[in-house]
Amino acid sequence: MESSPLISIGLPVSLFIIMIGIGMTLTLRDFRQVTVNPRGMVVGTIAQILLMPLVAFALAWLLGLAPALAVGLVIIAACPGGTTSNLFVLLARGNVALSILLTVSASLITILSLPFFTNWALQVYFGAQEDIVLPVGKTIAMLVGIVLFPVAIGMVIRTRTPATAQRAEGVVSVFGGIVLALLIVGLLYGIRDRLGELLAGAGPAAIGLNVAGIVVGLMVSRLTGLSQRESLAVAMELGIKNGTIALMVTLTLLESSEMSIPAAVYGVLMFVTGFVLVVVGRRLIPGAALSGVEPVQGKP
Repeated sequence: MESSPLISIGLPVSLFIIMIGIGMTLTLRDFRQVTVNPRGMVVGTIAQILLMPLVAFALAWLLGLAPALAVGLVIIAACPGGTTSNLFVLLARGNVALSILLTVSASLITILSLPFFTNWALQVYFGAQEDIVLPVGKTIAMLVGIVLFPVAIGMVIRTRTPATAQRAEGVVSVFGGIVLALLIVGLLYGIRDRLGELLAGAGPAAIGLNVAGIVVGLMVSRLTGLSQRESLAVAMELGIKNGTIALMVTLTLLESSEMSIPAAVYGVLMFVTGFVLVVVGRRLIPGAALSGVEPVQGKP
C-alpha cells in the first residue's frame, strides 16, 4: 500500500498543489495572530505529542490488544498530523494558519518523541528496546517541500494578485475533496485482500483512537478558551495523522508488517471522521468568518 503510485507520487504532487491553494487563503496577519496569541499552539502541541500516545496505551489495555498491534497503535498515536490535516481544516473552515504551525512544530518534535514512545511501548509489550532514529534531514526536507514552500508560493500569489487567489479558493476546495476521495479508494484497494482481517484486528482500536483524538482536541481547546476555528484546527491535528511516518517506522525500521496494521486501518478510517468534522465545521462557521478577524479566544 505504501509503495503504490497514488501514495508515493500522486499524493505528494496533489498535496503540493493543495498547499499552494491553502497559502492563497492566508496572510502574514493570520500567522501573527497565532504567534501573538500562542495558546492554540501550546494546547495543540501538548495534546498531540503527549496526550495521544497515553490515550493509545489506555486503549491497548482496555481492548487487550496483542503486543504487536498495541505497539503499532502507540506509534500511529505518536505521529504528528500531516498536510492532509491542513486540507481538512481548510474544508472545515478552521484556523488553517494554526493547523500548519501545529503540523510543523509537532513534526519536528516527533523526531525525539516518536522514538521515545516507540521504545517505551516495545519495553512494555515485548520487554525489548530498539534504537530508532528518524531521518532528520529527510523529515525537514519533507516539511519544507510539501508544507512551507508551497504555502509561501500561495501567500505571494495572494499578495500580488488577490483577485486570482480569491477565485482559486473554491477550485482548491473541490480539487482537495476529489484527491481525498481518490486516496480513500486507493487505500481500500491496496488492502482489499486483507480488509476484513485488518478491520477485525485493529479496527476498534483505530477508530477508538481516532474519535478520542477529535474529542480530546475539541474538549481541551474549548476548556482553555480557544475559538471554534482554533478548536477545529486542534481537533483535526489530533485526529488526522501522518500515517506515512507510522508505516516507515513499523515496516522499515522495525520490519514488522503486523505492527503496521493499526496505521493502515487508521489511514482509512480517519477520513470518515475527518469528513464528518468538515460537515460540522461548515455548518457552525459561516464562510464570511474566513475573511474577518479571528474571534476573541473563548468566544465562538
